[in-house]
Amino acid sequence: MSTTERAVLAGGCFWGMQELIRKRPGVISTRVGYTGGDVPNATYKNHGTHAEGIEIIF
Repeated sequence: MSTTERAVLAGGCFWGMQELIRKRPGVISTRVGYTGGDVPNATYKNHGTHAEGIEIIF
């Protein structure tokens, strides 16, 4: 039986973080987006106070 873990991190450009993290041993998948802000359905052009984040499944 295998167990997966989930982490959500924010710290600068999510594309750069994703490129580094997804190549690490044990990482199953990554997904980028916006987290923790005040705009419903945040987008690149309208993300309000959201931070760029990355979800990591490992």
